Amino acid sequence: MAVGARSGHDEPEDRAEHPENGESSEVAGRTESDGDSPDSGGTAPGKPRSFWKELPLLIGIALILALLIKTFLVQAFSIPSDSMQDTLQRGDRVLVDKLTPWFGSEPQRGEVVVFHDPGGWLESAQTPAPNVAQKFLSFIGLMPSAEEKDLIKRVIAIGGDTVECKENGPVTVNGVALEETSFIYPGNTPCNDEPFGPIKVPEGRIWVMGDHRQNSLDSRYHQELPGQGTVSTDEVVGRAIVVAWPINRWATLPIPSTFDQPGINAATGLVPGALGVAGALPLVLWRRKRLTNGCTAG
Repeated sequence: MAVGARSGHDEPEDRAEHPENGESSEVAGRTESDGDSPDSGGTAPGKPRSFWKELPLLIGIALILALLIKTFLVQAFSIPSDSMQDTLQRGDRVLVDKLTPWFGSEPQRGEVVVFHDPGGWLESAQTPAPNVAQKFLSFIGLMPSAEEKDLIKRVIAIGGDTVECKENGPVTVNGVALEETSFIYPGNTPCNDEPFGPIKVPEGRIWVMGDHRQNSLDSRYHQELPGQGTVSTDEVVGRAIVVAWPINRWATLPIPSTFDQPGINAATGLVPGALGVAGALPLVLWRRKRLTNGCTAG
């Protein structure tokens, strides 16, 4: 009869007025409507935790994520000088890709890269003393570092390249002239303030120059230091990929097309080929001599 009452096929009003086994209508009605009994093991849903109790956990997770992003993915850097004008202005914030170097990616010609001071480049540079809040925000990557001595320049040549620039001439890489008017500061010359070369860039190192050539103490001015002005790729933090701040300056930082010239790799590409030919020539001559001797003996 109880099943019939729950399904509504019999007369629930009568059963409520005349409960069986001495049950009161109040208890019967509660049992049918609630669906739980004291012995059924059901529990009332727990009270949600207060937002203020959850807030410290959320903040902790956010800080950990920010630190991981800064360490392995991207990091913000502030532009402290005019050496990369007009590509970058003093006070710009750029985002630097730190992920691809973890997979063995090397800096490429034309990229704008951030790198640690190789030693002696920033000896005279004054860095402001940050407060505690600035240090903390910089540590987790929410603010550019004010203490680290980092530089930002454009990669002109990579390991194995020969780079050169004579007075009134263009910069050449492996004998190929670069067309730099799209990115060097208007009115600047490629290198009249400091001609150089030819310089052979060692493997694992890069030659860098600022886009504001007459206002950039770049590789040209540090040839007396270890590395002869080149920078080890181990010192490279990553490639600057976008100007993120201020909003009206937002822009990507692509590689200029002049660095994609087919002939720019020709000189370095000939070296392995020439070595291969030189190594194969004795083997070919030995084989021909052997075949000739065999025919003569026959």
